[in-house]
Amino acid sequence: MARYLRDPQKAAAILRFGGILAYPTEAVYGLGCDPINAQAVQRLLQIKGREVEQGLILIAAELSQLSQWLNPLPAQREAEVLQSWPGHVTWLWPAKPQTPHWLTGKHSALAVRITDHPTARALCSHFNGALISTSANRHGQPPARSAEEVERVLGKSLDAIVDAPLGTRSKPSEIRDALTGAILRPG
Repeated sequence: MARYLRDPQKAAAILRFGGILAYPTEAVYGLGCDPINAQAVQRLLQIKGREVEQGLILIAAELSQLSQWLNPLPAQREAEVLQSWPGHVTWLWPAKPQTPHWLTGKHSALAVRITDHPTARALCSHFNGALISTSANRHGQPPARSAEEVERVLGKSLDAIVDAPLGTRSKPSEIRDALTGAILRPG
């Protein structure tokens, strides 16, 4: 059974030690871990039943927490992306060649978002970095919308569940292409 936490600082400590958390986002509960900890990411993928080739989303509290993985964008494109943040838009941003394949999967871009959810932002701030953000569910199943639902479906596999309110959105984030602005998944 995963333990419930309300303090993002304590939750961030679990991430630093390779733990897997469930935490609230703008619309659904997410699963997260340290994106540079290959073992933690592999464990998260196993919990979800998700293939590494699909790639993962990273959330952050500020752009500097993502910049190590991102190639520069043309100024106009970057301005559009930054204007949408913090917010409910995930952008597929061209990744630097050294970005771990477990983050990008088979893609040349990395899915990134500066979240506007207060608990998720606090978690990134206390962790002092970006974290994985994939929906808290088994691959192909509906995402969890409460700490209790996470506990019922995934609790035995997780180190902790951050128990806080979801945001007010009804759907997971919109996904857009940072180079073209095209909407790939409506939000």
